[in-house]
Amino acid sequence: MAATQLTASSVAARSFASFEGLRPSSVKLSSLGTAKLGSLRQNQFRGLVVKAAAVVAPKVTPISQLPCHFTFIKPLGDRVLIKIKEAEEKTEGGILLPSTAQSKPQGGEVVALGEGRTVGKTKVDISIKTGAQVVYSKYAGTEVEFNDSKHLILKEDDIVGILETDDIKDLKPLNDRVFIKVAEAEEKTAGGLLLTETTKEKPSIGTVIAVGPGALDEEGNRKALSITSGSTVLYSKYAGNDFKGKDGSDYIALRASDVMAVLS
Repeated sequence: MAATQLTASSVAARSFASFEGLRPSSVKLSSLGTAKLGSLRQNQFRGLVVKAAAVVAPKVTPISQLPCHFTFIKPLGDRVLIKIKEAEEKTEGGILLPSTAQSKPQGGEVVALGEGRTVGKTKVDISIKTGAQVVYSKYAGTEVEFNDSKHLILKEDDIVGILETDDIKDLKPLNDRVFIKVAEAEEKTAGGLLLTETTKEKPSIGTVIAVGPGALDEEGNRKALSITSGSTVLYSKYAGNDFKGKDGSDYIALRASDVMAVLS
């Protein structure tokens, strides 16, 4: 609380009305006793001291800035909680990467599941189990941090597949997704000129490695995909999620609807 002291030499009687909070009640003077404010004359204010108190509001921290410590998050519906895999800080050759050059991880461990969803009249449970290592779409979900770890909440349909080993070539696609090994890009032009990495045309042809069980229909039943493993396919050029295998090969996971044709 802050107090301001005013003397009678600087305050006239008529100015009391401008002070908010001062009421025309009794004013105690040491030499005059108690007198009504309206009965005092201006020359009687000599030696009068008025203290105006101003209340200072306490500083309040916004809720958004309050520290929050959660021990567990329970996802709802068909959502899944994933503990994100740490980003690579070094290249395979041991060179340290700055944070701007580190690739955003697309994998993690499933730590909690929602109760599932209802399609038509059918209750559909989430097919993934806790503890599974999964790969998800690059820009899917909402990132949260608790227990000093980064997590992601996303829909089950945003999970591309399950990793049964530590190599992406063994990815098991989910729902209506197709996993393809990309054909190698041409390294020379028709005239024999060598092409650099930046000028090589990105191929949109590859061999199907694995297919998902299919999407759910309106009644909650799985509809098998018409694409089969081993097929050579032509797919949309900028669809899906790209991955690099340990053998240096390029892979892509995309939806079956992004496959335009089967090549024979």
